[in-house]
Amino acid sequence: MTDTATDRREPTLPDGWELVCGLEVHVELSTATKLFCGCPNEFGSEPNTNVCPTCLGLPGSLPVMNADAVTSAMRLGRAINCTVKPSVMARKNYFYPDMPKDFQTSQYDQPTNENGWLDLPDGTRIEVERAHIEEDTGKSTHVGGDGRITSAEYSLIDYNRAGVPLLEIVSQPDIRTAEEAKAYVAELRGIVLALDVSDARMEEGSMRVDANVSVRPIGSDELRTRCEIKNINSLSSLGRAIVHEANRHVDLWTTGERPMQETRHWDEEAGRTRSGRSKEDAEDYRYFPEPDLTPLIPTAADLEAVDVSIPELPSAVRSRLADAAGVAPTEVSVLVDRGQAGFALDTIDAGADPTRVLVHLTNNLADGTGEMDPAAFAALVSMEVGGELSSTQTKEVLADMVVTGRTPDAVASEKGFEAMDTGELDGILDGLIADHPSEWERFCSGDDGDAKKMSGFFTGQIMKATRGQADGKVVAQLLNTRKP
Repeated sequence: MTDTATDRREPTLPDGWELVCGLEVHVELSTATKLFCGCPNEFGSEPNTNVCPTCLGLPGSLPVMNADAVTSAMRLGRAINCTVKPSVMARKNYFYPDMPKDFQTSQYDQPTNENGWLDLPDGTRIEVERAHIEEDTGKSTHVGGDGRITSAEYSLIDYNRAGVPLLEIVSQPDIRTAEEAKAYVAELRGIVLALDVSDARMEEGSMRVDANVSVRPIGSDELRTRCEIKNINSLSSLGRAIVHEANRHVDLWTTGERPMQETRHWDEEAGRTRSGRSKEDAEDYRYFPEPDLTPLIPTAADLEAVDVSIPELPSAVRSRLADAAGVAPTEVSVLVDRGQAGFALDTIDAGADPTRVLVHLTNNLADGTGEMDPAAFAALVSMEVGGELSSTQTKEVLADMVVTGRTPDAVASEKGFEAMDTGELDGILDGLIADHPSEWERFCSGDDGDAKKMSGFFTGQIMKATRGQADGKVVAQLLNTRKP
């Protein structure tokens, strides 16, 4: 586990400064209905069609807690190592243009989940302060100008999202680099998908990230003024926003100014954050317990059922695949993120060389394995490693197998791919040596760099002459045996 300021310093910051970042990740839970009413929880419906008196905040309407949302919240909390506790819903009072009640029903001092952690693929541990249940707001669309309310001609409000169940996961300010922030969100997203509690589509807003950013001199433990960057909807934007905001803070501190505590918005086109509003503290929201909802008190049986329901999570899958392949967990992260770990494990279990399996999946099968099954893939890898197919031929066969699902020997036979006889390669090399004597002399007697360059030259000529059918390993061995 990396934990020193030197190991975990944001590389874009000037010397002597350290990033201090905490994230608030909002995950829309994929329940059939909203948090407190029976309206459908659906994305993409016609505006203001999934609404009722309760989610519109009409007088006389009363909320009823969605039990599935509570179960999903507890499952996600346990998956990130939180303690699940009795909890109380609270009213968070604030003027929300897209929340018709003018308050949000959330959790305050008694959240459902507290004191968890999340380990990143490189072993860095990020502490989780809480993961609490709340309802989402509606969606405002500002028409005209630059799309912000200050320049809009008018605004439209869609209440379909108002009342959709959210789980807000709040980390401690433990993140020290933009890459750690991206890795944290990616790991959390993988857990959410494994649990099937949300589709976690950042582009649709079902997973949104707020980043609390501040800086301090390296060696200090103070928490300086922070700014909250709101509603970032992609990992790449998250990294860029954090880097920009941290450097903005350094510039302010070093010129004798200090940041204001405020919310800011990421402008993707301009590559900068823009001021939103002054940031409230908890007391400004005038929280008080929601009088129309009873406390949520999970029983021992509830907690046992939650723990039993949790599937194998990405970290465990990553460790299992890394052990099977004999590599570090970070080297298989991309396959776990893509959902290809099971296919890789099945292929390795079928006897395929782990190194070649990982190379092909990472570089040649990023778009998926299609119709190919693990046993056929294992057979193809064995043909490649055994010299029956060159690397070029293997790629061609692989591309066919993904589409057709055929066996590698059938595809190779149809394409006329056969391992070339060493004697045939000897003859081709003899001709190349005769045609390129100076290059051969450089290969035989040049320095290491020149010899390597000429080795590449002759290998390329042989591949050209054989239309890619020669095995690269055999060619390398042949060149070395000819070298004095």
